[in-house]
Amino acid sequence: MKGIVLAGGTGSRLFPLTKITNKHLLPIYDKPMIYYPIQTLVDAGIKDILLVTGGRNSGDFLRLLANGKEFGLAHLNYTYQEGEGGIADALALAEHFADGDKICVILGDNILEKSVKDAVEAFKRQDRGARILLKEVEDAERFGVAEMDGDRIVSIEEKPKKPKSNYAVTGIYMYDGTVFDKVKKLVPSGRGELEITDVNNAYIREGTMTYSYVDGWWTDAGTFESLLRATNLVAQSASPEQRKKAAED
Repeated sequence: MKGIVLAGGTGSRLFPLTKITNKHLLPIYDKPMIYYPIQTLVDAGIKDILLVTGGRNSGDFLRLLANGKEFGLAHLNYTYQEGEGGIADALALAEHFADGDKICVILGDNILEKSVKDAVEAFKRQDRGARILLKEVEDAERFGVAEMDGDRIVSIEEKPKKPKSNYAVTGIYMYDGTVFDKVKKLVPSGRGELEITDVNNAYIREGTMTYSYVDGWWTDAGTFESLLRATNLVAQSASPEQRKKAAED
């Protein structure tokens, strides 16, 4: 199983912090934001990883991460997204890398307290389809929201004004090799982007979507409020050794 970290975009909601750097290079407590999703994949046992980035500061990722030695990786793959085509458009760039294998996709601003290894292992045992991770939140209107019928997801609605549940679809998606055919059939949304929610709904329609719940806390870090929340959550979860090192640095 291969891992894909999506770290493109302009980060316009974090301007002017993103005027001179990519959003995913901003600090979360004692590490750059991009460290956290990479570590999430590594902790789940995924060592073959592709980083999708874009914009003027894409070269900074190579300078920061090199070949991923700091994460115990022998090699880290990179590709470049031109323009702003949305999450699904960025995912489409990974087709050659995936080469028909199952993939675990994580958004570069998603930070989790605990491992997703159990969900990854469950998906490895799944014959086909997709698996997403859900988390109950108080501000579901900020996210894609799962409409539930018992223990089954019947649809996902992107940023609804009146959410049909409190279960947000987190930025961690697992797909089989058919995902790229589904992306090719997408049409741009009203925002002019290829939406990952449309990909997930395609799997729901064919009856192959499964899900797991996130264990521990989860947050994105794409707004000033969530960037601060992410930093505070990581700081609160840090070990005494980490706090001492952060204070010394």
